[in-house]
This record gives sequence, C-alpha cells and structure tokens, in this order.
Amino acid sequence: MTIANFFNLYNHNFARVAVAIPEVRVADPAFNAGQSITLIREAAEAGAALVALPELGITAYSCEDLFHQQALLDAARTALAQVLQNTAALPIVAVVGVPLQIDGLLYNCAVVMSGGRIFGVVPKTFLPNYREFYELRQFTPGDYCRHAEIDLCGQRVPFGAQLLFRADEQPLLTFSVEICEDLWTPIPPSSYAALAGALVVVNLSASNITVGKDDWRRQLVANQSGRCIAGYLYCAAGYGESTTDLAWDGHGMIYENGSWVAETQRFQYRSHLVVGDIDLDRLAQDRMRTNMFSQSLHRQSEAISRFRTIGLPLALPRARALALARGHERFPYVPSDPATRDRRCQEVYDIQVQGLVKRLRSMNAHKVVIGVSGGLDSTQALIVCARAMDVMGLPRASILAYTMPGFATSARTLDQSRRLMQAVGCTAAEIDIRPSCMQMFKDIGHPFAEGKPVYDVTFENVQAGERTSHLFRLANRHDAPVVGTSDLSELALGWSTYGVGDHMAHYHVNASVPKTLIQYLIRYVARTGQLGAQASPVLLDVLDTIISPELVPASDAAAVQSTEAFIGPYELQDFHLYYTVRFGYLPTKVAFMAWSAWRDRTQGNWPDIPEAMRNEYDIAAIKKWLTVFLRRFFALSQYKRSALPNGPKVGSGGSLSPRSDWRAPSDGEAGAWLAEAEKIPEREG
Repeated sequence: MTIANFFNLYNHNFARVAVAIPEVRVADPAFNAGQSITLIREAAEAGAALVALPELGITAYSCEDLFHQQALLDAARTALAQVLQNTAALPIVAVVGVPLQIDGLLYNCAVVMSGGRIFGVVPKTFLPNYREFYELRQFTPGDYCRHAEIDLCGQRVPFGAQLLFRADEQPLLTFSVEICEDLWTPIPPSSYAALAGALVVVNLSASNITVGKDDWRRQLVANQSGRCIAGYLYCAAGYGESTTDLAWDGHGMIYENGSWVAETQRFQYRSHLVVGDIDLDRLAQDRMRTNMFSQSLHRQSEAISRFRTIGLPLALPRARALALARGHERFPYVPSDPATRDRRCQEVYDIQVQGLVKRLRSMNAHKVVIGVSGGLDSTQALIVCARAMDVMGLPRASILAYTMPGFATSARTLDQSRRLMQAVGCTAAEIDIRPSCMQMFKDIGHPFAEGKPVYDVTFENVQAGERTSHLFRLANRHDAPVVGTSDLSELALGWSTYGVGDHMAHYHVNASVPKTLIQYLIRYVARTGQLGAQASPVLLDVLDTIISPELVPASDAAAVQSTEAFIGPYELQDFHLYYTVRFGYLPTKVAFMAWSAWRDRTQGNWPDIPEAMRNEYDIAAIKKWLTVFLRRFFALSQYKRSALPNGPKVGSGGSLSPRSDWRAPSDGEAGAWLAEAEKIPEREG
C-alpha cells in the first residue's frame, strides 16, 4: 500500500455517500434535471460513490393530478435521459426519483444509474392514502407490476422492489432502495433487503414537514438502520415544491447502525447536499457477531430468495488521498455532548455501585478494604465505595482505606490520598511498606537489600505485591472484601502486577472502565460536588497528577516514573483498544481512523475539553504506540485477563472478562497483527 493509498478512506472499507436536495419547479422536468445533474456532479467531486435524490424529484412530488398528463410523463422521461447522458462520465451511482408509465399504469420509481447505464428501477411498494396523502389516486403499488424488466431510455433494465445493487470493486457496498412510506410501515421492504445482503439502504422521500416530524423521521431512520445493521440514506423534498397546503424542509440524513453520521440543514432556499462516510467494516462485523441476524435470515429465507443482485462496474477513487469527512470521537468511551456525558457518568457510577452493593450483600459484608494511592484508579474506586455505603445505609467509616507509601511515593500523591480519605469520611490508616519490602529483598537476595540502587522489575513488583498482600490480610482480619482498582486500559496493556499485585482483588469495580472515562467520571463528581465541597479540590488535584506507578525513586519531580512514556498515551491506546476489541478492525484501519481523529489539535471533540488533552499525533506516533498496544494486548497480557476477578460490565465498548466479552487463549501470537501494522506508513505523503 502506497502512502497516498493509505490515506484514502476507500482503502479502509469506508464508502462516501451523499444525500442531495435539489431546488425544484413543479412540473418542470428540464429545470429539475439540471439541478439534479449539478448536485450529482458535486457529489462525485467530493469523492462520493453513491448519491440519493428525492422522491419524484424529476417532476417534483406535489404535481397531484398533473401526474396523469401525458405531456408531463413524456417530459419526465426526456429529463431522465438528460440526467443519464450528462452524468455518464462521473464515477458515481445516482438514485433518481421519477414517475414511469408501464402498461398503462403509473408507478412512483427510483432509477439507479451510473456511467450512462440504468442498472435497475425500484417502484414504491406502499402508497399512503390518508390525511394529506392520496397517492393511490395517481399511482399503482409497485408489487402490482408483473414485469421483471422494462424498457427505459433505450435500455432493457431490471424492475422490481427486490433488487440489490453491488459494486463489483467493493462487494461490501451493496445497497437496496425503498421509497418514503415504505419506511413507515410495520415491516419495511429494507428489512428483507438487509437480510438478503444489503449493507446500505437508500430511501427517496418527499415527506412534507409538520411540527415535530423531523424528530420522528430521525427516530425512524436511526431505528431502521440499527435494526437492519445497515447504513441508511434518507432524502426528502425541499424548496420549490408546491405549498398549496403543505411545506417542505429538505431533510436529508445519513445513519449507520443507529448512529448519526451526517444531516442536511433544513429549510434551505437553494439546492444543497451533504456527504458522509459509512463504515462498511463496522456493519459487516456487527452482522457477523449478532447471531440473531443470521437466525432472522434463516426464518425469512423464502422472502429473501426473491431478491436479484445486480453488479455495478463502479471505479472507486482509491488512488488519491481522501481523508474522512465524518468525525470519529477522539475518546470513543466518552460522549462528546456535555449533557449526554453527564448522564453517562451518572449511569456508569450506578452500574459500578450496584455491582459492588450486590456483591457485599451476597457476602453479608458490611465493610470494604481498599488501597488508596492518590492516583486516578483508586480515587474512582473509593468514590464507588462511598456511594455503595450510602446506598446500603452504612457509615462511610465502614470503608477501611489504607495508603501505603513505598520507596518512590511522592509527597504529592501521599498528601492527596490523606486528604481524599478525610474528605470521604472513611476509616483511614497509613502503612509504610518499606520495612516489609526490605525483608523480602533480603530473603530473595536482591541487591537493593545491600544498598545497591537496582531498580528492576523485581524491585517494582515486590512493592506492588506487598501492598496487595497487606490488603488481603487486612481483609481477613476485618472480615471485609478487598475492592480492586485496576481499570480496563491497564488490563488491555497488561499494566498490572499479576497474582498478588494490583491484578488481584475480591471485586474489581473498575474492570471495564477505561482510563479516559475514569478521568471524566472523577471530573464529573468534582464539578457536581457529590462527595462534598471538601472533596472537589483534591479530586481536581488527582486529575492534574502525572499517571505513575511510583515504584522507582526519582531524583526530582521532573524525573517521576511516567506510565504513558512507557506504554503510550492512554487517550490514544484507549482509541486503539475500542476499535480493536469492539469491531476487530485491521491495524491499518485503526491507524487511519486514529490519524483522522488526532492529527489536528485544534479540532477538539467538545468545547470544554481540558487544554492538557488537546493533543495531536502524527502517523509515525500512531504507528509506534499501536504496535506497542498490539504486542502487549495479543501476545503478552492475556494470561492476566484469563484470571480476572469479578467486576461489572459498564459499557457497550465491552469488557475483557473471560466470562463476558473477551475469550482468548493465554498463549496466542501477535504476528498477524504486527505484520499488518508494518504496512502503516511513518510519514504523510
């Protein structure tokens, strides 16, 4: 893969699609064709492979009984031929709405065209005839037609509602077409089309606007795209339709498996379009993983057997650099919208607290033991413990909290742990682990016992092990379980001391909460004052502290042992984790998405993002840290996850519990992933 090819979205199984809203004139096909041609050309110039235009856009939807005038129908065919001819050189598939007279009956149709050829015509199946709609007055339902092919613009073309269109060069780009009311039915035609293989659905709509209807449309499109595990393009009529009794807002949307991708600005007084990038891999992966999809396919085998698949010889623009138009969240575990983020934070706490409360009640335990380091993870776990005590009606003094300074504990984190325990109101104690560590060094013959500054992995893990050993013996003494602190990010990277280290606890409340989310959970509690005014300042101090295991002594503050300097920035590694585990993407695709999200520090995900998190990473840095992630995740750390203590699953991003989302061999190899990562360039072309 060349550098230019790497930075092209089509080479990572994205497909750029467009929804176009032309200005129309009622019963003026020549004008409408000209507007459609312009928009199709703009979509092609933007790199789109597929563009949808509104229902009956060649004539305008609101022609009413003019649809029964032969002059209009003949002009519509002439205009359709004009669109076909004038877009023949464009590397794009266009879906255009037009009325077609067949055997003396009139059908509301969508015409699929590319390269001067018509590849198929899809008629509208369900015709509304209620309130302001009376389409049965003019049109015939599509399934009334007995022809599988028709003659159109001098070509013999497939006709019918059960048509699938597949790009020869990219088989994942397989789409079906339905028209407006088809979506509003109990079982839309797209439900069957998705089971038959359509990863994308195109809906040509007119859909007049009434108050609140836009929200209803969004719900329909989001739900249908999620139910079908598909991309969904929805295109409604805009300015120029007759306003005798109705108004039109030009509402176009692109959704992907229930998620919003792009949307037009409504009530525009000109032709306009919106483009969006659909992740075909995401759809294919989710269908593969969701076994209910395959079961539905089996139960509807007769219905989907009627579908015909038509190949499209479409040349995708793969050679040039083409960056993503859609924005991928830098922090996929953290919602970008502040209000949504607050609700998410509250729900995460509720899940963690319920898990801990249930475990304590099952054990008939009225106390917990926890180690408090003054860092992020133990702070988050302590907050959960405090809320669990509140739910159970127990005093927070039932939290037996211990800070255990060692050879590298900084004055800052020791002060933060003391202040935090005091603010929470737990029973606080301090145990200096250095004497017991020195005894261990003597017992095993470590050079440090003789005063030699040897700071190897043994030196580090003796301290981690002593802390956990103390906590478990304290748990025995006080008949209280140890609440673990290790988080999802550390479990993914194997950044925990196995067995008697921080890997082990009686219950891990943070086990499926990544580091980036923990930072916002703590910030949420600090901002809302849920632990009291005394706690908020120390919580903010914890957030401003460098992430460090504090196991190797530092000569000064600047030399503090940095976790991220060794295993990579958590914000980037959490991005890699999400798309590797949740979707199983190739490392090259993960790197391309990370580059798209992180290459420009001025493009934050939300306005209140802290300045310290407004970072940027070039492709060389992304390749470096993704390689670290892949090696540690696939080859070095699974044995730890295979012995993971219990803990609640928090988010749809998944957990790494061997009993839940992630079942993998402890002795696997990382060669396939690392070989793929080698294809990532180290510079931008």
